Amino acid sequence: MCALPLFLPCAAGVEALLAEEVLRILPTARVHAARGGVALDGDPLEVMTLNLECRLAQRVLAEVAEGPYRDEADLYELARGVDWQQWITPEHTLRVDTTAQRSPLRSLNFAALRIKDAVCDQLREATGTRPNVDTRHPDLPLLLHVGEARASLYVDTSGEPLFKRGWREDKGDAPLKETLAAAMLAAAGWRGTPEAGGALHDPCCGSGTIAIEAAQIACGIAPGLKRRFAFERLLPFADADTRAQWQRLKSHAQSRIHPSAVPIHASDVSFRMVDFARRNAQRAGVEHAIQFNGGDALERPAPALPPELPGTLMVNPPYGERIEAAGKARSDGDNKALVDDFFPRLSAHWKRAYTGHAAGWTAYVLSPDMKLPSAMRLKESRRTPMWNGPIECRLYRFDLVAGSAR
Repeated sequence: MCALPLFLPCAAGVEALLAEEVLRILPTARVHAARGGVALDGDPLEVMTLNLECRLAQRVLAEVAEGPYRDEADLYELARGVDWQQWITPEHTLRVDTTAQRSPLRSLNFAALRIKDAVCDQLREATGTRPNVDTRHPDLPLLLHVGEARASLYVDTSGEPLFKRGWREDKGDAPLKETLAAAMLAAAGWRGTPEAGGALHDPCCGSGTIAIEAAQIACGIAPGLKRRFAFERLLPFADADTRAQWQRLKSHAQSRIHPSAVPIHASDVSFRMVDFARRNAQRAGVEHAIQFNGGDALERPAPALPPELPGTLMVNPPYGERIEAAGKARSDGDNKALVDDFFPRLSAHWKRAYTGHAAGWTAYVLSPDMKLPSAMRLKESRRTPMWNGPIECRLYRFDLVAGSAR
């Protein structure tokens, strides 16, 4: 396989951060940030490297065909133009998924069927046998994107989306995707060093996604080190030299792992969720790097840090579209009002507990509420647009300064 156009989709608002990450991973790549992701050209080694090392992308897609279309017959011919014998044999399985933007087609299912037919017909004519469809774990996952007048066909070299790092088994309600947790850390400039973010505390940790992602960053653990990828079953990656390159990539990633240079703390009002988070961290190989505690975010004291070490609060708090807030009941017994005044009480607690540290704390809160700073009675120093699935959010930064907490 020669170099192909690659597209790495990501959550809306993360495109620029993903472009920076890809350049750190592949310093000589020519990267173009586009709507919904990042484009570049890549050969098999770069495809493998991106799958192993990229924290912010959702997939690594290799474009194998692109062109104009008017109907499903044009899509069939587009797919027939690809030499599928370079990718699979009749013993492999496939699946076709589709996305659309202003497409005139009436049925995306029929469009996917025509792509499948093109692949199967070509292989049957060449070998006498056709591959089967596997909707759950295909060897060749294909993605068809149809626009208003042009279509693109991609091989999904990742298979399972990249947010599935291979360690999450215990989940809470509305778990945060690992890729979005990594995007929050990237937007905050948190790199797991004393100079870039310092210590980290998530007081609403849920099943531990933010803290575990942070610990893997701090320990130098590649995000794809504990999982498998679709490319491992495809012919362009099956020759001995490419397999040896893949083993070297994983061995090098393994050799980079080191102890965290900063403390990472995670707590939650639910002891059940803390237990989930601890078990997830163990599977992720970072249980030793995170201090887990139970406790209400409205009361738990700030972690004790060395005077010269700054701290970062990173919070994906409960909000109505996901789950409701929980915590200690109000003194007047009005638990119904607990959700409404959760954020004012949280900011009041931060002013008491976090503003006395010499090196300072910086708080980052992901929320869909555009009036959150007013509710918290804090002035944000930055707000970064970021989508949590279909929910449009902002990542708010609050500098917790002694006295004013501004």
